[in-house]
Amino acid sequence: MKLRGIHFHVGSQLFDNINHLKAIENTTLLIKELKEEMGVEVEELNVGGGFGIKYVDSDEAKPLSYFVDAIMDKIAEKCLEYNLTIPKVYIEPGRWIVGEAGMTLYTIGTIKNIPDIRTYVSVDGGLPDNPRTALYHAKYEAYIANKLNEERNKIVTIAGKCCESGDVLIWDLLVPNTIKRGDILAVMSTGAYNYSMASNYNKIPKPAVVMITQGKDRIIVKRESYEDLIALEII
Repeated sequence: MKLRGIHFHVGSQLFDNINHLKAIENTTLLIKELKEEMGVEVEELNVGGGFGIKYVDSDEAKPLSYFVDAIMDKIAEKCLEYNLTIPKVYIEPGRWIVGEAGMTLYTIGTIKNIPDIRTYVSVDGGLPDNPRTALYHAKYEAYIANKLNEERNKIVTIAGKCCESGDVLIWDLLVPNTIKRGDILAVMSTGAYNYSMASNYNKIPKPAVVMITQGKDRIIVKRESYEDLIALEII
C-alpha cells in the first residue's frame, strides 16, 4: 500500500480561514517530516472543512476566493520553505455550492396561540425532512411566500408534524399577522444537509425535490409514497 495523500477536517460552516491556514502549517510540516525520515512524497492534500453560507441575516458568508486564495498561498509558501513539490489540492465546498440554491416549501396547518407564552404554527413537514434544528440548534430565515409584500409583525414558532417536543424548525420567526392555514412557508438555504439527512421517522414519506433551471421546473426526486415505506418490509 502506497501513501498518496493526507486529509484533514477543521470544522463546518466556517466564516474565516484561520483554522484552514493553521492546519496547513501543521500538515506541511508533517509532509516535510515524512519526506525526510521515510522518503515518502505526499502527492495529494485534501483541505477539509466547510465554507460558511448565509442561513440568517447575521451570517457573514465569504466569497469562495477568500478561502481558496489564502489556502493556495499558504500551501505554496510552506512548500517553498520546506523544499516540497506542491501537492494536488482538494477542497470540500459542497454546502457553499448548493446550500443557498435550495429552499423548502411547507404548507401552514394548525395555528395555536398560548397566551403570554408563544404562538405555534404547524407545517406539513419538520424533523424527518430537516433534523438540523433539533440536532444542532440550526437557524433559518423563512417567509410566507404568498404574502411577501405584507409587513412581518407577528412572532411565531414553526413546529413540525412529529409527536416530539423537539420537532421545531424555527424559533421566533417574524411573519405577517394575517398568517393562516394553507399559506406557504418558504425556508431558505436548505440546499445542503437537508434531503441528504432526511429520514422516515414517524413513518413520514420524504418530499419531492424540484429543480428550476432558466425558469423551467422539473422533478428530480419523486415524492415517496406509503407503498415505498413498506416496500422492503417482509410481513
